[in-house]
Amino acid sequence: MKKTSATPQQAVLTPGQRKQIAAAAQILCSGGTVAFPTETVYGLGADVSNPSAIHKIYRIKHRPADHPLIVHIGAISDLHHWAQAIPESAWKLARHFWPGPLTLILPRSPRIPDCVTGGQDTVGLRMPAHPVALALLQALGPEKALAAPSANRFGRISPTAAAHVQQELGAEVDMILDGGACQVGLESTILSFHDEIPQILRPGGITSAAIEAVLQSPVLLPHHRPQMIRVSGSLPAHYAPVTPLRIYPAAELWRHASILAEQGLRILVITWSDSNCSRSALSESIEQFIMPADPVAYGQQLYARLRQFDQVALDYLLVEAPPDHPDWLAITDRLQRASYH
Repeated sequence: MKKTSATPQQAVLTPGQRKQIAAAAQILCSGGTVAFPTETVYGLGADVSNPSAIHKIYRIKHRPADHPLIVHIGAISDLHHWAQAIPESAWKLARHFWPGPLTLILPRSPRIPDCVTGGQDTVGLRMPAHPVALALLQALGPEKALAAPSANRFGRISPTAAAHVQQELGAEVDMILDGGACQVGLESTILSFHDEIPQILRPGGITSAAIEAVLQSPVLLPHHRPQMIRVSGSLPAHYAPVTPLRIYPAAELWRHASILAEQGLRILVITWSDSNCSRSALSESIEQFIMPADPVAYGQQLYARLRQFDQVALDYLLVEAPPDHPDWLAITDRLQRASYH
């Protein structure tokens, strides 16, 4: 995944949008919750300094209380308000990638309540690259921030459109800001500075190669060392559709589809390349959907497509395994967690 070249701070918001954002800021300052767009997915936000508002997020999402939230800030300079002992390498990455889909795990400031971090001494911070999100953070006022996980039920598919939030959470959220479809479509990369060598705890919109190019030094991947810090999206089962999902290599995909179809089950085979399809295997019980062969485009569509497929009467989603390439790491991670059983 590459950093987009968009400059969200310069985007022009309509008077109607600004009015909605002002109303949303008022709700947040009064202890309410607001769903808002980011470049990754829609977030469910609350004032980071208001524990009672934070507890609403956990209740709405049915989220475990020890599963920490990511804190969204409106300016790079705000980093020192919410973290301490910040290494120069973290500042360097923030200046290069923010606003953008990179979350930095740093020692938390005493200002952050335990309920935000799940009782840990670290906090995840990022600056979102979406004009509505940035305008909302600006409207909150100086030294304000939003704790915001994805705006969906815990463990389910993250929302990439306002309609997804409405369908899943509806009136439980005080307000939903519509900022269109999310450009990246997958959650941010989470990078921890807990040890001497930074480690990616969750792959996302920024690749390890892009981070290493800025730091001029290596970073560890999730499997290189056991994760000692709890972060969003790190549980084995996550991002899951209601329809059972299974992943198979291209060579095994259609055989498994045929076996299930013979049992009278309706199957959707999801591939990323038309060259691997076996159209002779298609039948009334087996359908095919071809995703983009480009990881950026695949990531943009993944969650919306999974939600779409959940609306169809299917028994299984069989997904062609993504290429074994660093650029596909975030997609592979999401599919593996979605298929966990």
